[in-house]
Amino acid sequence: MKFLKAYKLPILLALISVLFYWAFAFDLVRSDFVKLISLYGAMFVMAYSLINIYGWNFWLLAGFGVVFRLVLMPSIPNLSQDFYRFIWDGRLLWDGVNPYLTTPLQLQEGVSFTGNYPYGTELIEGMGGLNASHYSNYPPVNQFFFFLAEMFPGTSIFSSVLGLRLIVIAADLGVLYFGKKLLQLLKLPVKNIFWYFLNPFIVLELTGNLHFEGVMLFFMVWSFYLLFKGRWFWAAVLLGVSVSVKLLPLLFLPLFFKYFVKKDALGTGFAGLLKFYIVVLGTVVLSFAPFLSSEFITNFFATIALWFQDFEFNASVYYIIRYIGFQTIGWNIIADVGKILPLVVVLFVLLLTFFRKNNTPQQLITGLLFAVSFYFLLSTTVHPWYVATPLLLSVFTRYRFAIAWSLLVMVSYSAYGPDGFSENLWWVAIEYLAVIAFAIWELCFRSKKELLPTS
Repeated sequence: MKFLKAYKLPILLALISVLFYWAFAFDLVRSDFVKLISLYGAMFVMAYSLINIYGWNFWLLAGFGVVFRLVLMPSIPNLSQDFYRFIWDGRLLWDGVNPYLTTPLQLQEGVSFTGNYPYGTELIEGMGGLNASHYSNYPPVNQFFFFLAEMFPGTSIFSSVLGLRLIVIAADLGVLYFGKKLLQLLKLPVKNIFWYFLNPFIVLELTGNLHFEGVMLFFMVWSFYLLFKGRWFWAAVLLGVSVSVKLLPLLFLPLFFKYFVKKDALGTGFAGLLKFYIVVLGTVVLSFAPFLSSEFITNFFATIALWFQDFEFNASVYYIIRYIGFQTIGWNIIADVGKILPLVVVLFVLLLTFFRKNNTPQQLITGLLFAVSFYFLLSTTVHPWYVATPLLLSVFTRYRFAIAWSLLVMVSYSAYGPDGFSENLWWVAIEYLAVIAFAIWELCFRSKKELLPTS
């Protein structure tokens, strides 16, 4: 009774949140944007209130975060169909089939398809014709987790979903554990980690919709913690594993230059940096080794190229360039722009590498935050769950624009209406203008004293 009296308000907020999560998972279709954004906005307010009022109570908020995830356990993802492909790839590996060498549609044409894959047709229909017509682009460690999920008892889509969800939740718990330790190491408020762990964006997009950004981030934050403790070798191994879950951390490699070369970091100099890179890239190569072949390389990189030169969703700067292209040339210039924008990103990362101080842990993580945010700013495709990376990085820095982004990115689901896919560029403009304005305010106008860490 004393506990209930002392924690009456947070328990009430948590119970309301549980109801919202339940409604989101079991009584929502993606095309109902008004209901989607209303539920999400309410959950965000609940999380914001819990973090601001009870951020001092780590175990209370950690417990709430676990409960919110458990509410979603028996649900089937309702905002993304990518999980069908995850299950498909895991099933192929379970049967000894290389997912990089055949597309689902090619395999469906085989005479033994129905017998070997009793719910294969349902998976292909679920992932959609576009996904099913391409080779898998998920790196090997990610594939391993798809395979691991198939070990969960049962032979149905639902049992596979449960297996995937347990992996994603375990990764989030790992992020909570090492994120807390990293914040303590950096002498930053421990409650910052709940902007990730208790954020409804993370709960819904990762646990709910089974995206594996959280698994990548688990290995990445573990790597950072070991690196800043001086254990560079295992930090490099874990960063390589992170790359082999999602390729995104490759973008960060140049930014480690000053951290290693400057004497006030590890004191290892250029030789230490070179060793770090060798171990990271060696780990990545070893993870790919079982699948390596000329056919694999062709298929894998051709599929990756689609994200730069064919697909468009929730972009910002690219949409402006596309509009200019239509007005001046008369057609969509994505094929050409998709080749140029990555080069601009690389140039920006190199500028951050050589012309910005990345000597201390917090300076380094801030540089990573700027790099990935710029990358998404110029990307042709930015799915909501991509924002998980800048969000987590931001909790170890003085900047909070990524938290605002985690709220606003959900408006991108307005594209999925009852009449099919049709992107509303006004919503896209609102999202990015608000996030960019917030970032500019933090960078240029917000008092530095306001941004200093507090205990």
